[in-house]
Amino acid sequence: MARAQKVSAATVQRIWQAHGLRPHRVKTFKLSRDPDLVSKLRDVVGLYLNPPEKAVVLCADEKSQIQALDRTAPVLPLRPGLPERQTHDYIRHGTTTLFAALNVLDGSVIGTCQPKHRHNEFMKFLDRIDNAVSRRLAIHLVLDNYATHKHPEVKQWFETHPRFHVHFVPPSVPT
Repeated sequence: MARAQKVSAATVQRIWQAHGLRPHRVKTFKLSRDPDLVSKLRDVVGLYLNPPEKAVVLCADEKSQIQALDRTAPVLPLRPGLPERQTHDYIRHGTTTLFAALNVLDGSVIGTCQPKHRHNEFMKFLDRIDNAVSRRLAIHLVLDNYATHKHPEVKQWFETHPRFHVHFVPPSVPT
């Protein structure tokens, strides 16, 4: 820029700083091509802003490949003048998948860890939600478009559990 404008690099830096410009920083975004984008967004946002009566709204997702680690010695607790202390080495216990459903009204979480990330484990998680939520309440479940959520056996599970109402966010929209 300095060379092209025939000024010093310091001048370019001063101009950028004066106007809050940071051309070295880049943020990316992705536009959804879903033709039903607006209706799906209205559905999900409407649930969050105006939840149905006698229902709970849960936003559910999974985090796979979490390393299950354990320290080689017990953690030493915090004491006056000393921070909590732990060994630097650890023992690996493989990986786990965290399944969690956030109640958007009160911030509570229903969660569990499973050894794998397949439709079978997702259905076990759905059973956990079913057991954790009062039978008097309908369950509105907001999900992303991960293939596990649309597996034929999962669809069958939802058909046999009519109090569950599934809402999918549009593809390419962060949850």
